[in-house]
Amino acid sequence: MELSLCSYSFHHLLEAGRHDVFQYISDCRALGCTQLDLWNGHLPSLLDDKGRSPSTITPEYAQLSPAELDYLASIKAAAESASLPFGCLAVDGAHIYEPDPEARHAQQIKAYRWLNIGKQLGTQQIRIDTGGSPEMTDEMFEIIVAGYNDLLPRAVDKGMEVVMENHWGASRLPENVERILDAVPELGLLFDTGNWPEDQREAGWELGARHARATHLKMFAFDAGGNETTVDIPRAMRYLQEAGYQGSWGIESVPRQGDEYEAAQKSIALVHRVLGAASD
Repeated sequence: MELSLCSYSFHHLLEAGRHDVFQYISDCRALGCTQLDLWNGHLPSLLDDKGRSPSTITPEYAQLSPAELDYLASIKAAAESASLPFGCLAVDGAHIYEPDPEARHAQQIKAYRWLNIGKQLGTQQIRIDTGGSPEMTDEMFEIIVAGYNDLLPRAVDKGMEVVMENHWGASRLPENVERILDAVPELGLLFDTGNWPEDQREAGWELGARHARATHLKMFAFDAGGNETTVDIPRAMRYLQEAGYQGSWGIESVPRQGDEYEAAQKSIALVHRVLGAASD
């Protein structure tokens, strides 16, 4: 069984200055993960585009400096020392759709930059968001499809698979996700148990399970028996199993209260319990 924990699971510790990418690697090893699903927020020194106008994001921005290459080499060395490969790199801030062409071009360059970062880490998958809005117009759809078709061969050349996630914008609705995936067959899905509108969650799970290449089993709260109280994680996992999902069982633990590390432990224990019951 492949098991992973998205580093966003420790974002409060990160914001408090009590976590970093190296601690994340150490924690994943201690928790029994088999791969690293890094969120780019755990690489803050590489996120230097905030506040910059789109006109300043030129093609040169996609290239990495010697210092950045050294930093990434040290991260990869730590991961190799822990015997943990990099699985899915979840990228915020490099989505495809923007209504303004200049802003859209800037997002494209930022995506190229993260492809270069992923290559240095040996990342297997990279999540790039659609952008846009749930009210996906035909023009928006065409731009999103063209954006993914531009990124896919570039990622393949770097040894990566591009995945979209039911996350925000156009990808919030199952019908939009299905339309995009049908138009771009090589594009995989990072299946998140959350993010769908409440009344479309079941339809989203059924659709998403058929296309899933990675997962974010999102967990918020637990009862005394270790069961997630806000979402039926075992049911979502059954959809994936019945669809023949073969990827890592990736977790995104986002506790509403309490210790992030403890919540990660409970989330991992629940996944083990569900898969163990399924194999009995």
